[in-house]
Amino acid sequence: MVKTTYSTRQVADMADVHRDTLLRWLREGRIPEPSRDRNNWRVFTSEEADAIVHYAKGTTPSTSSTVRDAQSAYHLRLPYADSIPRLCELDWDFVDANTRYLTHSIHPYPAKFIPQIPNAIIQELSSVNETILDPFCGSGTALVEALRLGRHAIGVDANPLACLISQAKTTRISGEEAKVLYGLAEEIASVGQQASIGTLPLFPDLPQVPISEGDRPTSKGITEWFDQHVIDELALIKKKCLALPSSQVRQLALVAFSSIIVAVSQQDSDTRYVHREKNIMPGDTLQRFSRALDQIIRRTLELTAEVDERVTAQVFKANVLDAPQVGLVDLVVCSPPYPNAFSYHLYHRTRMEWLDMDQQRFKSEEIGSHRKYSRKGPNAATVDTFRSELQTILSWLAVQVRPSRHVCFVIGDSTIKGETIKNDQLLIDVATSLGFRLEANINRRLQDTKKHFNPSIGKIKEEHIVILRNAGERT
Repeated sequence: MVKTTYSTRQVADMADVHRDTLLRWLREGRIPEPSRDRNNWRVFTSEEADAIVHYAKGTTPSTSSTVRDAQSAYHLRLPYADSIPRLCELDWDFVDANTRYLTHSIHPYPAKFIPQIPNAIIQELSSVNETILDPFCGSGTALVEALRLGRHAIGVDANPLACLISQAKTTRISGEEAKVLYGLAEEIASVGQQASIGTLPLFPDLPQVPISEGDRPTSKGITEWFDQHVIDELALIKKKCLALPSSQVRQLALVAFSSIIVAVSQQDSDTRYVHREKNIMPGDTLQRFSRALDQIIRRTLELTAEVDERVTAQVFKANVLDAPQVGLVDLVVCSPPYPNAFSYHLYHRTRMEWLDMDQQRFKSEEIGSHRKYSRKGPNAATVDTFRSELQTILSWLAVQVRPSRHVCFVIGDSTIKGETIKNDQLLIDVATSLGFRLEANINRRLQDTKKHFNPSIGKIKEEHIVILRNAGERT
């Protein structure tokens, strides 16, 4: 006998959504309640189940009168249609918001968006157990928020340092792994104290940093930016990090290592690539690392305690212009690099050199690089360069994102060759030409106290949250 009714879990499986998602749709009135049996369990008819499957997939039911009538009775709409007005009414300035909780503050990263932005979008435009993609994941802000909200997270970035940071920020560790890292922090702090005392006249024979000549880097990119005793201390830290027993603890330790590199160099700051004498004393670098690692351990344990162990995070080191295969996703939340505003390959140069990363390759792949747009001559990037890149990226996303689901960009204006470029309008023009539907373009004012990373070129007063719906059908 053919089964003609289905349970809630069976319908959720048929629609390829989590049971909690289906229950939320019922609570919010996105789909009407079915009848119930004598035990008060929901019972869905074949027509009701079929209509829900099509609703979940964003497709149109067959033309049979039975299904058409079911769809009409259900008043079925596009997924998350009610969420757009709520997002438009939200105060996106987040003036007094704490942005440094959990692992968000473990590594400096210029021009990242605050966690409250992806958090609000993910809550409204996705459901538990769905998959969120950030194709410009940077330091992993959106990935952390996706995990916190019970979603799977996928990040893509051409910057190998960004990938390392994102992997570390989404890592969860055991108590034993934390013990290993605490042991390293204590060991390095002890060596740092010895190095500091050894500079005093009373202790002239105390051993300094135990580093061999072969472990000491000699490249010009390092010797020009660091004092010799700092080089020795960083070399020791790096050696100790690489000797750790597992990839997870190595990643966390290397991110602590990376986080202090600019601070102990002669580079002025993360956003100013000029020399400045900082008077870093012997032992200071070792002590800084110990404190940074201690903070990372504590923040990672907090994240581990909060995040459901069943949700996953993946980070792909890839150029989005090469259309990497990351699998189908339910929502995209990202903040792409603004053209002509910043050069990550330049400001992360010393970090990437210490970590043996291919800085030159990333330099050639970086989207929006100030150096690329400020170049003179016929090879200089223009607004058409960015338009072409957006077309490539959105064409890829049209395939990666499930039909009728959302792609959200947080983007500001740029100045190219003295002309202000409205990147939100450029994005919308390209997206709509490819079949995406604009659902909202929300202005967000940046805080007046925000430190602008390129005042003469990239300074902006507001940015835009552009919400697009993927109208395409997968074949």
